[in-house]
Amino acid sequence: MINEAQKRSGPLTGVRVVEFAGIGPGPFACMLLADMGADVITVDRPGAGAVNAHQITRRGRCSTLHVDLKTPEARAQVLQLLENADVLVEGFRPGVMERLGLGPDLVLALKPRIVYARMTGWGQHGPLAPTAGHDINYIAITGALHAIGTTEQPVPPLNLLGDYGGGSLYLVVGILAALHEAGRSGQGQVIDAAISDGVVNLMAQFIGMHQSGQHKEQRQANLLDGGAPWYSVYETADGRHASFGAIEPAFFARFCKIVGLPESWLERQQDRAHWPALRATLQDLFRRKPLAEWQALLENSDACFAPVLSISEAMRHPHQVARQAFVEVDGVIHPAPAPRFSRTPSAIASAPGACKEEISAVIQRWRTENACN
Repeated sequence: MINEAQKRSGPLTGVRVVEFAGIGPGPFACMLLADMGADVITVDRPGAGAVNAHQITRRGRCSTLHVDLKTPEARAQVLQLLENADVLVEGFRPGVMERLGLGPDLVLALKPRIVYARMTGWGQHGPLAPTAGHDINYIAITGALHAIGTTEQPVPPLNLLGDYGGGSLYLVVGILAALHEAGRSGQGQVIDAAISDGVVNLMAQFIGMHQSGQHKEQRQANLLDGGAPWYSVYETADGRHASFGAIEPAFFARFCKIVGLPESWLERQQDRAHWPALRATLQDLFRRKPLAEWQALLENSDACFAPVLSISEAMRHPHQVARQAFVEVDGVIHPAPAPRFSRTPSAIASAPGACKEEISAVIQRWRTENACN
């Protein structure tokens, strides 16, 4: 019989992760780890709903174990699991794991090499640490939400920037770095991954530009927020939208040549005094053709153009099809694992909820794997 570890592929094959079930950034981070080959076991509360096939961020888990962590017996089993794990991922409010008897001091004493990864919105300390919040709140105090949207008001950028950009991706970077260091030192450590910290870090370029006077605090008044007419979105004749991002003069010149704009615009590109007139010109220009005609004219050039597509359209775009950016798993379309590795390719190990193991079987399997290593 082929065990779960043998089915996996990717650079993290052999890494064992215990994920305490949560929402948002934790599950997405563990999806990335599982795609890269990690053996991820999810611990959830009794009575939690079954994972369905469309919960894509729950894919690749070997099992979801429903255990009552308030009972000594369940805690003892989870500790046996952690004794053979490399990584623990939890996304509770500060202090919850300690109250459950699974805090970092206890777990690191049991398994000194374990990477104890804590994912929160506000972090493990600070005035807001014990309070509730969601993505929109976490990005609000970083300067990011204020900078995104229309001149009239900020617009939440889905939960991509906070939960997944400032949260999951920094959590994964921290886990990988701590695993690498533990390979040298033999010692694990605690990772305090806060969404608010990650988003502040993501704002590095704009914080620097703001202090040097290159980034105004008004929305749609800057290079990358839709303020520059040559980095914006335009409506087409059929009510669709085109993205245009010719920042570099050479690319802007290429665009002007293809669409027939006068060369006089080239020397005015960086002159803010001419931006309103150029925007009006581009608005009129893009409204003359439907999106498909603009695609035919510009998409395979260096004009820095791309159609604004819906999710269903993105799945069918020739570039995405050529790169197999979307894959089907048991009748459900998934984003393919990313990034791509030349020698140890990642893979989707299983559909969400498709793999079942009892906690005792996982404990035994991991003990056996440890004995063989």
